Amino acid sequence: MIPELGHFALALAVAIAGAQAVIGLFGPLLRDPRALTAAPLLAISQFAAAACAFGALVWAGVVSDFTVENIANFSSAEVPLFYRISGVWGNHDGSILLWCLILSLCGLAVAVAGGNLPATLRARVLGVLGLVSAGFLLFTLTVSNPFTRIWPPPQDGQGMNPILQDPGLAFHPPVLYIGYVGFSVAFAFAIAALLEGRVDAAFGRWVRPWALVSWCFITSGIALGSWWSYYTLGWGGYWFWDPVENASLLPWLTGTALLHCAIVVEKREALKAWTVLFAIATFSLSLTGTFLVRSGILNSVHSFAASPDQGLFILALLGITIGGSLLLFAIRAPALTASGIYAPLSRESALVLNNVFLGASTAVVFTGTLYPPILNLFTGIQLSVGAPFFNQTVIPLSVPIILTMGAGPLLAWKRASLAPVVQRLALAGAVALVVLLAMTADTNLITALGLAGGAWVILSALTDLALRAGLGRVAPTAALGRLVALPRAQIGAALGHIGFGVTVVGIAGMTLASQSVVVLSPGQSAQIGGYSWKLDAITAAPGPNYNQHIATISVDGLVLHPARRFFSAQGVITSDAAIHTNGFLDLYAVFAGEPNGNAELRLSVHPLAPEIWLGGLIMALGGFFSLSDRRLRLGAPSRRIV
Repeated sequence: MIPELGHFALALAVAIAGAQAVIGLFGPLLRDPRALTAAPLLAISQFAAAACAFGALVWAGVVSDFTVENIANFSSAEVPLFYRISGVWGNHDGSILLWCLILSLCGLAVAVAGGNLPATLRARVLGVLGLVSAGFLLFTLTVSNPFTRIWPPPQDGQGMNPILQDPGLAFHPPVLYIGYVGFSVAFAFAIAALLEGRVDAAFGRWVRPWALVSWCFITSGIALGSWWSYYTLGWGGYWFWDPVENASLLPWLTGTALLHCAIVVEKREALKAWTVLFAIATFSLSLTGTFLVRSGILNSVHSFAASPDQGLFILALLGITIGGSLLLFAIRAPALTASGIYAPLSRESALVLNNVFLGASTAVVFTGTLYPPILNLFTGIQLSVGAPFFNQTVIPLSVPIILTMGAGPLLAWKRASLAPVVQRLALAGAVALVVLLAMTADTNLITALGLAGGAWVILSALTDLALRAGLGRVAPTAALGRLVALPRAQIGAALGHIGFGVTVVGIAGMTLASQSVVVLSPGQSAQIGGYSWKLDAITAAPGPNYNQHIATISVDGLVLHPARRFFSAQGVITSDAAIHTNGFLDLYAVFAGEPNGNAELRLSVHPLAPEIWLGGLIMALGGFFSLSDRRLRLGAPSRRIV
């Protein structure tokens, strides 16, 4: 009965979303206050219906209702309760329903928190969100229905993919989806502004907090996914330029550019067309990633198997959304003239340069990801584009981005002088140069550039904060007081840059990793990365729905316990890596096999690996700290519509 209620709630959500789209988009043309009031109420109702549908599916997973095909295929009574819940979005149909729920949540947020928006603008924004929601809800209802029944039901379900039975991956999809779908709000604002024919400073201030929320979540989601790959899959790496990894990186790149463009629009009323275009591009790339994961054209550990009708439906949604928005942009773009004028040497120019290279990086990653499947589709030629291509193309584009990140915040708006900036950044530049020269002598150029670039960004951001606080010009206690009194958006931006620099340092440090695959018997040892690794024992232990063999390894007084887990229901063996960290270095062990009763071990020493995820955490915290700034929370004042 509960699944039928969920199915009914899903159908009701489709109808409400359709009404929200029609009333939100056409209501402002009628100048009818009732229509403008109805759009927020419909958005709230749509969320309620979508939440009921999602709750019904979660209930079916919790009670193991195997008459629901989705639960029978992706859950089991033996799976722990936590994974019976997270398994709801660990498959294609359930993840699409989660996508729809978050999309309706975005509409709810605009309806509730958008009281300071002009009524017509809020209605149009909700209308665009309703139109996108209607498409995805209709897709879920027709070709991706998670409430399909089967009879007779199986005695037990097929079970959850063992790789997905991990807390990190349970949280990774929802967090990443909030980032993906959250950019729909910036997209809706852009389309609404184009319909109104007005993009100004108020538009930049309205878009900025919504884009920042999404950017924080997509940053956190990517970091969570990277961490999960590192410690669960046993690959010993954090990023593999996997096509689906690239699909999440693309909107992060354009979303970062969108944030910087929105700042310029708000401060100088320049880059209007750029801001609108990046808002469209970011959500379009989020949709493109959804299509790539579910179309079956990409082979990835992350991708979902999907039927052709599902892929075609999403492709049609993609075409309508992207094609329609770009057509509207082409029609309205000539009217988006910039009123702010700035010199070639200014903070605006630095942001423009930064966005140019972010856009170029996006184009390179997009091409490298989509070229192989497109080539195979039209010619039948199998081609693989892997890490060497992306490293050789993206790294050179990252150098000017890193240089600009350090200098840009210290440049004045509109017109800047070079000499004061050089003087202020002398310490940061000197340290970065020393690191570059020292590391070039000991390592390779790429590692040296990464470590120097990370130091440059971190020290430049700290210099910016120190100068704003008056450190060195006033007493330390007064400087601390001035630092605390700084606008939170400025502190958050500096934290975001510091986090990026920390991540760059971590990525560079990982190139210095030492690793080896050895086969040891209990009592034997091996020397790897300057450490002595000794296999003490191999023991068996039961798990909730698996059996496991655990290797006990001593490493210079430390003890690691990597394991191999055997999931009999699925006939799958997984590895559970053991990691010991001191915050700056990881000792990493994987129990890879048991040839002739011995242990095949993949042992690694990873310098600076923790900084990769620490940097991601700092970036996200910096964004959330910026959101606590009262100016961002209140947004722009309402303007009178004539």
